[in-house]
Amino acid sequence: MNTNEIRIGRVFAMIGVILVAVLCAWFANIGLKIYGVWHQKKEGEAELARAESNRRIKTLEAKAAEESAKHLAEAEIIRARGVAAANQIIGDSLKGNESYLRYLWIQGLQSEKNQVIYVPTEGNLPILEAGKR
Repeated sequence: MNTNEIRIGRVFAMIGVILVAVLCAWFANIGLKIYGVWHQKKEGEAELARAESNRRIKTLEAKAAEESAKHLAEAEIIRARGVAAANQIIGDSLKGNESYLRYLWIQGLQSEKNQVIYVPTEGNLPILEAGKR
């Protein structure tokens, strides 16, 4: 091989290296663009999945609050029925028991000191503190 052939080989090698470098840069540029589009698509899908998950969480929390409110309302209804039944029992037991009620009233009067007592008059209207002034 002579020096001209070596020079021509080196020129072709350099041209080949430059061509390969240009092709690599061109493919890298295209690859980066494709990767950028793919990456943005994946980010959008991830954001959509987060939004759907947050929506499901809020829906489940709202359903839980609704169920809790229903159970609290049912408990209040059951409690009110119990109070009503107790009042009915107490009311029925006090009917026709005038002497027992008078006894309880007298006991209450004896246990309290410095108490103002309003005595009903005609028409069941009390005289309000008439003697104080």
